[in-house]
Amino acid sequence: MEVNFKILMKDITTFVFDVDGVLTDGNVILLPTGEQARRMNIKDGYALQLAIKKGYKICIITGGKCEMVKQRLKGLGINDIYLNISDKADKLEDYIYDNDLKKKHILYMGDDMPDYEVMLMAGIAACPNDSAPEIKEISAYVSHLNGGQGCVRDVIEQVLKVQGKWQHEASVKSII
Repeated sequence: MEVNFKILMKDITTFVFDVDGVLTDGNVILLPTGEQARRMNIKDGYALQLAIKKGYKICIITGGKCEMVKQRLKGLGINDIYLNISDKADKLEDYIYDNDLKKKHILYMGDDMPDYEVMLMAGIAACPNDSAPEIKEISAYVSHLNGGQGCVRDVIEQVLKVQGKWQHEASVKSII
């Protein structure tokens, strides 16, 4: 019997996200300087900082190594940022152990095959609408939004609403 993902959301305390294809649209802009620029969604940034303010853990595990991405995420208050990770499952195992977490506490959002194994380790696997078919197949929640287009905000909002923690936050200092 398949469990409704909203029931599983009541136990989520930790969000883990991939970057390219989730927090970004997966496109890379090649600059004349040789740098690779990415675009991130401001609404995702708002939801990430709100989740931190509400006491949730946010972890980023990515194979990418863009320092500009790290700076952006640090500016939102995220401290657990792991770049250039070739074995995401191993990194998540370490994170679970270091933070005394259980599988049911974790929602992992990924979009492509490097996320497949690690998504199976989470209590809830989620993905953007434009994810690889194999990723959609194992996801309990497929956002109606594409990567970099607010899917992170969508999944955070879903969890906070289920847990009664989503409301207008006029007092949240915007650092987006």
